[in-house]
Amino acid sequence: MSARILFVTGTNTDVGKTVATAALASAALRGGQRVAVLKPGQTGVAPGEPGDAAEVRRLAGDLTFRELVRYPEPLAPDTAARRAGMPYLSPAEAASAVTELAAAHDLVLVEGAGGLLVRYDDEGRTLADQARAVLDSGLDAEVLLVASAGLGTLNIVSLTAEALAARALPLAGVLVGSWPASPGLAERCNLADLPRSAGAPLLGALPERAGTAEDFAALALSSLAPELGGTWDAEHFAHVHRPELPPLPSKV
Repeated sequence: MSARILFVTGTNTDVGKTVATAALASAALRGGQRVAVLKPGQTGVAPGEPGDAAEVRRLAGDLTFRELVRYPEPLAPDTAARRAGMPYLSPAEAASAVTELAAAHDLVLVEGAGGLLVRYDDEGRTLADQARAVLDSGLDAEVLLVASAGLGTLNIVSLTAEALAARALPLAGVLVGSWPASPGLAERCNLADLPRSAGAPLLGALPERAGTAEDFAALALSSLAPELGGTWDAEHFAHVHRPELPPLPSKV
């Protein structure tokens, strides 16, 4: 059986990609799978400092983690590479690493930097180009979009979905990276609107501050849909949080 390859991208920075990646890894590990996490480009971390690998391992447990390039300044990878005088990362290099990891694991998670179209080199190539290179090599790959829950997220989700469709990249679904403890009207309405904007299912909702959970493995299972190895029920979650509909206007 071939490995499942899932590119994890976000609608923006700080939407919970790393914790989401850890949750996916944790659920797969609990299911007995061999898991590898690839971080093609790590920015904002100096040599010797803990990066996303340390956080994923802290939350998920023992897994394979590979980082291809690391740039010290917290900028887009292409800008960070240029300012540091370091080599850019090519889609071919990322695809080669994915291929190698897929040969020895059941699940390969590729965590991007920022959003889908953040640039990795001076030619404007992005995480989408890395995913396209994997598909062109003959492997199957999907994209999981981690989104914020509140106002303004629907436009970015729609734009990302259109960018994926234009590149013939399959979108597995949307995962809310930080569901608030007290959701407002926008968050609750977005439960129905997010899958419509994405043209793909809503596959889970991680609670805010999920990374501080005492039992992260249990939280991961309860926050991810069965398609991602968990037990989260989209219909039940929407029913609990669905806003009341206003009464229909009376006929004159």
